[in-house]
Amino acid sequence: MSEETENHFDWQQFLRRWQEEWIPGEDDVEELAEGGVTPADLALAAPPAAEEEIAAAEERLGVRLPPSYRRFLGVSNGWRLDGGSVYRLGAAHEIDWFGDPFDMTPAYQKGLTERSSEQEVLLAGMWRRALQLETDSDMSYALLDPGDTDEDGEWALYVYKGWSGEFPDRYPSFRAYMQRMYQSFHSDRAHDPGFVNDTTRALDADVERAREEALSGRWETARELLTEAHRYGRPRAWGMLQQLAALSHGGGYHGFGGLVADPRYTGELVPVMAAAHLRDERPGASPRRFVLGTATDDDVTEAADAILARVRDGSYRYAPDGAFGEAVAEAWESARWGDTDTAWRLIRAALPSWSPPGPDLLAPVGLLGDPVLGPVVTRERGLELLATPRAGRTGPVPDPVPDLDPPGLCWLAETQRWNAPYGSYRCLWVEGAEPEALPGLVGEDGGTGLTAPPSRPAGWFPYDIGQRDDSAPWEDRAVVAVGRTGSGWAFGFDTAPRPSEPGGFFVSPAVAASRDGRAVVLWVRRGRDDVPAVLHLSVAEGGEELYAYTLRGTDVERTGPVPEALDPELVLHAVDEADRERHLLAAVQDEFGLSLPRHALAEGVLPHLTTRSWNRAPREGESYAYVTVHVGRRL
Repeated sequence: MSEETENHFDWQQFLRRWQEEWIPGEDDVEELAEGGVTPADLALAAPPAAEEEIAAAEERLGVRLPPSYRRFLGVSNGWRLDGGSVYRLGAAHEIDWFGDPFDMTPAYQKGLTERSSEQEVLLAGMWRRALQLETDSDMSYALLDPGDTDEDGEWALYVYKGWSGEFPDRYPSFRAYMQRMYQSFHSDRAHDPGFVNDTTRALDADVERAREEALSGRWETARELLTEAHRYGRPRAWGMLQQLAALSHGGGYHGFGGLVADPRYTGELVPVMAAAHLRDERPGASPRRFVLGTATDDDVTEAADAILARVRDGSYRYAPDGAFGEAVAEAWESARWGDTDTAWRLIRAALPSWSPPGPDLLAPVGLLGDPVLGPVVTRERGLELLATPRAGRTGPVPDPVPDLDPPGLCWLAETQRWNAPYGSYRCLWVEGAEPEALPGLVGEDGGTGLTAPPSRPAGWFPYDIGQRDDSAPWEDRAVVAVGRTGSGWAFGFDTAPRPSEPGGFFVSPAVAASRDGRAVVLWVRRGRDDVPAVLHLSVAEGGEELYAYTLRGTDVERTGPVPEALDPELVLHAVDEADRERHLLAAVQDEFGLSLPRHALAEGVLPHLTTRSWNRAPREGESYAYVTVHVGRRL
């Protein structure tokens, strides 16, 4: 803020509007009723200070006061703050140096290090040089710091609440502080039906304008309008603003305010809140209470509890009405088995047909609460959604964001992928089979079949090897994510196999899976230290193994006639060690037309299946060795 800008700020108009808009708070009404005070006693403003009074204060203090505070005194020599912990700002003759009476400086200086920021250094020195403005407060202090200034000569203002144990709040200038207090004054009264004035009417018009801007795809303009309206506590602003934050993955998500109490929005907003609630839960911890953040009637509360249960067990589906709902259903079927790019293209094409169930819904936020579709709406896609005109509005359409899934299998060889423990992964593909058929082909005996996609707590790793509950040490049951490739193969992918490799007891599940067609098994364990890399490939058809090989370093064990296109000695001829995995993956994908959906695997969109053991039991005369490691605290 330049001094020229400050000179154009009309303090008289600003303070007069504030005074005229003031209405008594509950405490004021009580005091007036008891006769202890008069309306004049509760006036916010004071008579202006003469230039001579301001100059006298400056001479006494030995400094020239900062521009915005000086001009304020010339309009109102002090101010009563109705709300907060600072009750009154003193007149020019009442202000004085703070002097650090509580010896705060040593405590703040003790916390400084060579990595401390400039702001931390300034705060540590503020206490002894600050000018104290308040004359009445709840153990709180309004302090102007002449050592913390900007290019226009403004001093930062700190408000320290002595009872809070927190760092003081900083405002870049006295004017910024007063404008924030004015906003707080409005916010405190925003839900009072009698609090209506030119300011509230203008802000509510801005909220309505923001709604139109958002539906027309101009969401950033809408966000600016709603942010300002929210600072003044306008009732509709927060719920709308949080919808934009959720879809833009802007962080700071805290629910949707009073909107969740409206039954029209329950199906859109509560699932998003439920998904966020579950992401914050920690494995093994007791379930936390699901808080909607606003008062709701029994019907909404019961609906919210039911939605939470369905989001928790993965059975919730986002199902809006109309043409958009039909597109969402089709997209869900695509995303269900891993084709998230097609799913997003279907949603994108249908966005113009989306229509809100009520005036305060800006976009199909409910997508984010669906366990399958929520991960499809990445930050980039959420921004594309927000920039797309909808609900009958017109305007420019944003460029489509690129697809997320690379073709084929070679992306698995990327070193900086969403890596698995031990650098291992294994996969089974079955040609022409539906994903639902995999439990009958390779599922564990007595198993539950396909389960819902996993919930994703914060800091989540896709596949927890702790899920395995092996009943015998030789068993190796895989927990695989199940889906379908674009070429029509069902697959089961295990991103966290045990750190072992295909050994003497290994039985490829390709044999059992190939009952009605071809099946392929690929198992990769990357090398580390002095342990060589291992790659296994086995192919079966009609319940019989056609061929297989296991490559350990440069040694190959093979059975059956391996086609030249897959023969590791031919595929890897003159290939550097670093490129061996990529070349073998390319050979497999080209031979069978195989692929895997990176985004669906990384984000846990897919259902899970626990397979039968990939190892057989030791036969009579065979031994099986294993090591159990217990990690405990040294006494």
